[in-house]
Amino acid sequence: MSNDSRKALRELGLKTRTEVLGAQYVEAAMNNRTDFNSGLQDLLNEYCWGAGWNGPGLSRRERSMINLAMLTALGRTHEVATHVRGAKNNGLSNEEIAAIFLQTAIYCGVPAAVDSFRAAGPVLANWEAEQAAATPAARKAGKKGDKKAGKKAGKKDGK
Repeated sequence: MSNDSRKALRELGLKTRTEVLGAQYVEAAMNNRTDFNSGLQDLLNEYCWGAGWNGPGLSRRERSMINLAMLTALGRTHEVATHVRGAKNNGLSNEEIAAIFLQTAIYCGVPAAVDSFRAAGPVLANWEAEQAAATPAARKAGKKGDKKAGKKAGKKDGK
């Protein structure tokens, strides 16, 4: 693969990564880029997000579902939290995310699923608060999001 092709794939990956995980998350990762971790950021953008997330056969929604299941199986709760936000951005409902974790409990073990529910709860509550704050009515009223709705989401999703 030529350097131009790899650069284009990195740029596509950075765009996809930002669309899925959100600008704030990706900007923080890129702003923390150092000589030491620069190669990792290139790998993530080119290989994971460029080639992987833009490959044929699966939608972003389906990739999010698979990622949540795999990350639960591997016990990578920090990454579960990151990808719960991505799953929401890719259109998954709280109920679908909960169903994924319940399915993993059967095949990966209950403790793995419990950890994923714990990691997902605050992310879902935060996501819902951000969505509520983004509505015109919420901005007009000066609200920062409905805390009760976020707490309900956390309780409904295993908290």
